[in-house]
Formats: sequence, structure tokens, C-alpha cells
Amino acid sequence: MVTGSIPRLVIAAPASGSGKTTVATGLMAAFAERGLAVSPHKVGPDYIDPGYHALATGRPGRNLDARLCGPELMAPLFLHGAAGSRLAVVEGVMGLYDGAAGQGELASTAQVAKLLRAPVVLVVDASSQARSVAALVHGFASWDPQVRIGGVVLNQVASDRHEAMLREALDESGVPVLGVLRRDERIGTPSRHLGLVPVAERRAEAVESVASLAARVREGCDLDALLALARTAPALDARAWDPAAEGSAGPGRPVVAVAAGPAFTFAYAEHTELLSAAGARVVPFDPLRDEGLPERTAGLVIGGGFPEVYGPELSANATLRTAVARLAASGAPVAAECAGLLYLARSLDGLPMCGVLDAEARMSQRLTLGYRDVVALGDSALFPAGTRVAGHEFHRTLLEPAAGPAPAWGVTGPQRRVEGFVQDGVHASYVHVHWAGVPGTARRFVGRCTELSENTENTEHAENGE
Repeated sequence: MVTGSIPRLVIAAPASGSGKTTVATGLMAAFAERGLAVSPHKVGPDYIDPGYHALATGRPGRNLDARLCGPELMAPLFLHGAAGSRLAVVEGVMGLYDGAAGQGELASTAQVAKLLRAPVVLVVDASSQARSVAALVHGFASWDPQVRIGGVVLNQVASDRHEAMLREALDESGVPVLGVLRRDERIGTPSRHLGLVPVAERRAEAVESVASLAARVREGCDLDALLALARTAPALDARAWDPAAEGSAGPGRPVVAVAAGPAFTFAYAEHTELLSAAGARVVPFDPLRDEGLPERTAGLVIGGGFPEVYGPELSANATLRTAVARLAASGAPVAAECAGLLYLARSLDGLPMCGVLDAEARMSQRLTLGYRDVVALGDSALFPAGTRVAGHEFHRTLLEPAAGPAPAWGVTGPQRRVEGFVQDGVHASYVHVHWAGVPGTARRFVGRCTELSENTENTEHAENGE
């Protein structure tokens, strides 16, 4: 076994909105400013926070989701992402002990902290508390003896007197105060209907926000004590996850175009690594600016994001929409999730999209959010029929119809329904899937791309009389 002894902290809170992102991102940036190689991680399926983490550290933000990938992959994925770093900071999700609905601790911050054997720093919104903060911290620290809360950061503290009251109360709890952040309405990041605005949409402002968070955390937190706490994390008896372990799809380097830019920001870093390891040459493109697909594109991946925000620009790029439709009609493998699904539809809020799928998309007031257990109802470029997968939905749009003649998924459990489209080489769905949790997905996709590349080359040779 390869053991990992990377210093690490999990930043958690009693509830959402307590300031986890402020503290985690600020710590990442503050330690990076000290010259440390900091590895950023986020518990759960969130795509947006990792963008700020990447900006703070200069390394890819990575997700640790025990529901999508399985608890057994948490340590291996962590070691893979943190390789070469001197400190890892893991931002939690929701409240410390909140997990997948109805499944106990599964996918909770507490579970991931235990799997990583990492000390937890609890971020407490103290704005409406005094002595009661000690009872709250004591309760969280004693709830699960396997979760080690190594310190507290008090957020939204009003004054010196308020701080003194909180510290006096916590002196009796045995949990040290490692930071105090005063109320500051000037610090924040803009949000919209699905949470924070992604970094790619506000790069200059995001840089300023991260710098402000670093300054605030540097002034209010004991960085030396936090680093010392991180160094108490023991070695992990696990082998780092390796995308190459799934093997190559075969000879050749087919071009897989991956949608990027402000409209398509939702992507797991491991997907690109898996595609490359399977033999693909991954080429990003921006559907807002590029008028054509990368040269010799044999497969297309369109992830999530905010196409509804950029509907007019996406629609105006008719040349690219035509190219996407032509590629899909050729039978080329196309993997589309959520925003990608909308982009392939006939229209989005009345604006023409690619027209690959016979469906109309529109914004809705209803938020669809949660983990889904799904089964592949037929063979596709991504999954063999019968493949059972844990996925996640996160959107405020509706698609009519919700499924094609050959649906992508059958959703099991209370949400039982059919969903998505399998059409020629297209697999399009609202359901986000983490490919690391479904071994063989990238290899299967690249294998289909290789077949298309070879067929195209043979056709070209025949047309040229070769």
C-alpha cells in the first residue's frame, strides 16, 4: 500500500450559511501566499466552490462525494488530487453531520472527515450567540467520537466584548478558538438561482474577492495553529486513485472536444484525466466564442453550467450550433449533462439551440435538487444497458418532453420515472454522473470515438482513391 501523510483540514459548520466557503477559500489563499502548495477539495457534488478554490491555490478544485463515487474512493481520490501538495484544505457541505437524505451519514462532511482521518475546524456563525456557543460546539464535538473537532473559527463576531464572551464560554468546552472573523458586509461573492456565480463569469472580480478573503482570514485566524493541527493528521493506508488504471481504449488519439467557457463551467477534473488516460486528445472549446468544433473532433462532451444566462449568445453562434448538430447526426459520441442537454434541445426559452433533440427547454421557478439512483435503460456511448449509477440533479429548468423515445435513465425509488435521451451516439440527461465512480465509462466513450475516427479516415482514403 502507498500511504499518504499529507497535512489536512476539513472546514465544517453546524449549518449551511455559517461561512464555510469564506473560511476555506480564505485559508487556501492565505497559505498559498505563504508559498505552500495547497490542494483544494470540496465535499459533495458542488461545481462552483471548487472554481474559487482553484483560483485561491492555482490547483484544480476537486470534489469528494461518497454518494457518487462510494466511500471506498474518498481516500484514493484525495491522495490523487493532493499529490505534491504540502497542505490540503477540504471544504465541507451543509451541516457537519448532514448527508444524503434518508441514508444516515453517507456523503456527509463527517463521513468524509473520518475516511480521511482529518481534523475538523468548525466554523460557527456567532452573530446571535454568547455563552450558548459552548453548548453548540460541545454537542457537535461529542456527537460522534470518531469525528475529531480540533478547533473553532467564530464568524460574524460583532465586537471585542462579544468576542470576549464567546472565548470565555468556549474555554470550558476544551475546543480551542483558532480564529475570529468580524462582521464585514463588504466581503462576499455574488449569487444567483443556483448559488454563487462561477469564477469564469467574473474573473477579475473573483480575484479581488479571493484576495479579500485571504486578507480577512490572515488577520483573524491563527494560521500557525491551523497548520499545526493539519499536521496531526495520520498517514492514510490507501493507494492514490489512478485514471490510467482503467486502461486505454486502444490505439489512436481521437479528438474529444470539451465545452468550456462561462456558459459551461460544471465539470469534474477527473473526467478530463480519464479521457486522456483512455487515449483521447482532449481539446476545450468555448461555445460562446468558437464558431466551429476543434479540427477532427470525434466526440463531444458538454457538461453543466448556465446556458440560460447566455441563451442569446449561444443562439447567435449559429455556425457552431450547426457543427454540433452535424456531428451528432454522424453518430459521433456526444455526452451531455444538464446544461449540455439544454444546448442540444430545439430551443431554450424560445431561442434556437442545436436542435439535436426534439425537445423544448425553459426556465422554471422550481429548483430540482438531489441525489438520484438511476439505471441505464439501453446501450449508449457511455453505459451498457442495465448499468446502475448514483447521480445528482441540480437545475431550475424544465424540458418538454423530459425523455426521448429511448430514455437515458430509469430513475428508481420515490422519484421513479424515465429521463433523458439516447439517440444515435448521443447520451443527454439532467443527471450528473462522476465517472470515477463508474469505472470504464471514459474508456467506452473514447473507444466509440476511435471507431468513428477510423471510419472517417477510411472514408476519406476511399474518396481520395487511396
